[in-house]
Amino acid sequence: MAPTPVLLPFLATDGGLVFAFENSTLPGKSVLLCLFAASVFSWAVMVTKFRMFRRAAYRREKFLERFRADRQPLTLYSEGARFEGAPVFAVYKAGCRELAFQLLGAPDVDETFRARLAGASRISPAQMRVVTSAMERAVGETALKLEAQMIILSTSVSGAPFLGLLGTVWGVMETFADVAIAGKANLAAMAPGVSAALITTVTGLLVAIPAMFGYNYLITTLRAMIVELDNFSAELASSFEHRHVDHGERDTPRSTPER
Repeated sequence: MAPTPVLLPFLATDGGLVFAFENSTLPGKSVLLCLFAASVFSWAVMVTKFRMFRRAAYRREKFLERFRADRQPLTLYSEGARFEGAPVFAVYKAGCRELAFQLLGAPDVDETFRARLAGASRISPAQMRVVTSAMERAVGETALKLEAQMIILSTSVSGAPFLGLLGTVWGVMETFADVAIAGKANLAAMAPGVSAALITTVTGLLVAIPAMFGYNYLITTLRAMIVELDNFSAELASSFEHRHVDHGERDTPRSTPER
């Protein structure tokens, strides 16, 4: 039986793999098909995440460059600037919307936004805590979006070798069953079955090893991005506190010495 087209990339490298596949049973080929599907999904996730994180890092630098160039934290929000793909921008937008609501009673930006903002009174620390909570929620929601589909990689890393081992054990079991039925045991009779059984373990490792390296790199990058989100949230909150929060601090008159 000729190898199926979907498995040709695995089999073209070694004639032994072709021989093993040709002698695989239906359960063994079913396992190989599952492993091939896991490989396709794993590589799709890795490529997608690599591109997403790379774009996020680039857009983050552009956003922070513009954000830190102006001492007024609401400038980019009032201009309607967009930095899609930058996780920090999602946190910034959530914080600005809540701050605008607390300052002006509405988060919408129109032609009178800047004038209303200039005449707005400062908010209280209690209102600032609401703004901080909005940014914390945005950090959590953005982190969940960044972590999406990572379960596919972790499943491939941990599950592919076990699935391949299952195929191998099943194939060896069938080989010994066939030998017992035939009533004779020799190398020529057992070699094709054992070879076919081992191909599933090899394929499982070929799926799991790249997924492991990709997962480790992506999860490390992801954790760094989440830390950056937390740091930016703290930076933005500090900027809001400095510009728009009234802590009720007043200069107290100095006491005069008794005569």
